[in-house]
Amino acid sequence: MSERLTIDDLKRFIDTSPFIRFLGLEIEEVDEAKGVLAMKMPMRPELERADGTGQVHGGPIASLIDTVGDFAVILTVGAPVPTINFRTDYLRPAGGSYLIGKATVRRAGRTVAVVDIDVFDDQGRLCAIGRGCYGSKAG
Repeated sequence: MSERLTIDDLKRFIDTSPFIRFLGLEIEEVDEAKGVLAMKMPMRPELERADGTGQVHGGPIASLIDTVGDFAVILTVGAPVPTINFRTDYLRPAGGSYLIGKATVRRAGRTVAVVDIDVFDDQGRLCAIGRGCYGSKAG
């Protein structure tokens, strides 16, 4: 593991990604000791499944899962890491004014980290779950 990162360090990583900025992701919670990181994604018309539904398309939900999982590993290892793969299971239509992705690092080994991610709507309902594998060796 590298030196500890601050929330400001994580925000700087966000600021370097046009895609993450487009999604409007913001850090909501960080608990380094528990390996937990949460991000908020605001709802916007560009993210809708279909005009006027108020439901978020599955693509942005999968992107939220991947990004939150990745940042949980970044918090653990101290530097950006690549995604190896991830899975998304959609449990219910996701809508409302925002979604929260909450990632928990289950294991960060020498080369691979495994992360579980839950996605909640603005009413606290679980809408999707994901699991990601990420490189855990920075650089």
